Amino acid sequence: MKSDETRSSERERDEAAVEQLRQLTRKLCSNDITTARLAAHNLSWKQEDGLAILTETLMGNYSRTTKKAAAYGLRSMKGRMKKLAVEVLEQGLKHRDRTTKAACIKAISLMKGGTSKKEGSQARSKSSKPQIREIQKRRNRNTEDKRSSSR
Repeated sequence: MKSDETRSSERERDEAAVEQLRQLTRKLCSNDITTARLAAHNLSWKQEDGLAILTETLMGNYSRTTKKAAAYGLRSMKGRMKKLAVEVLEQGLKHRDRTTKAACIKAISLMKGGTSKKEGSQARSKSSKPQIREIQKRRNRNTEDKRSSSR
């Protein structure tokens, strides 16, 4: 039988965990992508609770920023939750909302080793940067002859 002290400390820990999940969920819904992604990453470490929150935000009626951050959190899942997160992302491919679909396509692509750059930015960066070429030094025959004769 547990003592009253043990029960109260467990209850306090549970309440603290619930409050932390609430705060992370609030931050996940932020308009600032950096804050939202950081919250999503932290939720990815919360196992079942994190998976449930990230899934609900990805599939629910949330902003584009929130959905992208949720997809980021799902692809950041580790261990035994990774497979479940991939299943959620694959379900998102069949979703009616195009923002959800786009976030899932991007997340799955990145998980499979795709590039993170957009197509348009690659084409511009290649043409706008001048190509660096190596310039060979011209050797003067007279100085070359002097060097070889002094040796």
